Amino acid sequence: MMDPADLMVFKRSLEHAVATHTGPALDAALLELGWHDALGHDMQTAVATLFSLQGSAHASSSSLDHVLVQGLDRRDSPPTGVVLPFLGQWTPPGELDDGDLIVHGLSSAALATQQEALVVARAGAAVVAAVVPVAELERRPVHGMDPDLGLVEVRGRLRGTLALGEVAPSAWSASVALCRLALGHELVGASRKMLELARQHAVERTQFDQVIGKFQAVRHRLAETLVAIEAADAMLGASWEDGSPTTAAVAKAVAGRSARTAARHCQQVLAGIGFTTEHEFHRYVRRIFVLDALFGGSRSLTRELGVELLTSQQLPGLVPL
Repeated sequence: MMDPADLMVFKRSLEHAVATHTGPALDAALLELGWHDALGHDMQTAVATLFSLQGSAHASSSSLDHVLVQGLDRRDSPPTGVVLPFLGQWTPPGELDDGDLIVHGLSSAALATQQEALVVARAGAAVVAAVVPVAELERRPVHGMDPDLGLVEVRGRLRGTLALGEVAPSAWSASVALCRLALGHELVGASRKMLELARQHAVERTQFDQVIGKFQAVRHRLAETLVAIEAADAMLGASWEDGSPTTAAVAKAVAGRSARTAARHCQQVLAGIGFTTEHEFHRYVRRIFVLDALFGGSRSLTRELGVELLTSQQLPGLVPL
């Protein structure tokens, strides 16, 4: 754990880096600041601080790749790009088929700067990892909902002998859990920014000769948004303490649902200005929909958790909120 003085300097340094950089420039700034070292030293602080700031600043980086690698415990491997599961999925992005490696997933824009990519794949009931040449993978930038995020669709069928390393199923589950927590913090950061934009509008916009922030309907929407955000933040903190993949899935689902709640209420407060491209609100709405879908969306995770409860007939242990 960082001592208070170091923690303050760390947070201020990250805040400046995220506010002034995005994409490859932010990756370079994080490397210079030693964020990757902090990830191994104090994972919760490193992940929660950076991803919350990224969400608030609408910045992007390849940090999720490093979180995934951290969970797989491959920190001593040579630096490579990483293939992530495709939107809405949390199974390994690769699959072995008659000796061939079939790849379909996503990557950050940083994959273009790497010679090799780490691909986790299913091999029957086992999970394996392979390092493959990036040049043999088909890459297509994902423009759609949020092109600023820099996601790239990755496909490929690699034939021939591959150097495969077995990955414990628990290691893949741990990686997925860490990525869900990271994305949960980013969703909370984006939600707080949406709330701030709506609050600022509410204290500046006048109607019937008074600021709209005095209207009860507006106050209720802002209050409900704040409650949703704080609930998600509390669930993320409890999940770090509990450390189980189940609570990480719950935390990601709650963060995604809270972000959608924030988007809905804040849009109502902002009214017409919130629909315009001149206002920055729409950028955060686009971002939270994509972040919610990564490693399982709030709806799919809730359904999956419900199926697990019905199958096991056992409730998970309570976590302190």
